[in-house]
Amino acid sequence: MTEVFLERDFDPGLTAEDVWDMVRETGHCFQMHGALWHGSLLAADGRHMLCHFSSPDAESVRIALRQSGTQPGPVWAGTVHEAPKLPEADPGYSNVAVTRSWTEPVQLADIQAIENAGAWCLDAHGVQFVRTFFAADRRRMVCLYRAPDAESVRLAQVQAGMPVEHIWTFRPLGPL
Repeated sequence: MTEVFLERDFDPGLTAEDVWDMVRETGHCFQMHGALWHGSLLAADGRHMLCHFSSPDAESVRIALRQSGTQPGPVWAGTVHEAPKLPEADPGYSNVAVTRSWTEPVQLADIQAIENAGAWCLDAHGVQFVRTFFAADRRRMVCLYRAPDAESVRLAQVQAGMPVEHIWTFRPLGPL
């Protein structure tokens, strides 16, 4: 099975209940194509969402989306990289995602080296790394953090010299 990610934007934004309705309405199409939904990350404003599936390939997710009448956003295969030690959940912390993209393929080890060198920045701002989704074409990455707020993550990323496309707080939905 391949790890597959779907990114979607919405205007107006969705609620968590909207997402659960979509899961109930489209679940049979994904099952028919061998795609298992692991959950979604819904932006706090409901305007952006990242969905995670295991599937035979990315095309199976695209087909299931089309057959269910859903307009697909970018769909990409990738890998999942967990923090060596997952942080203990602090109820006052937020879930924050950082989206990164490159025009040329990058090596995960090179990006990890930049983050390791700037680890003090994460610590200084109370930012805890949780997980990374890295595209198979090596041009896209979404990193998940726990932090006091999105601004703490932004400051840590800038100070560490990490590339940033978009930073957003999210609510996890599903088993993730």
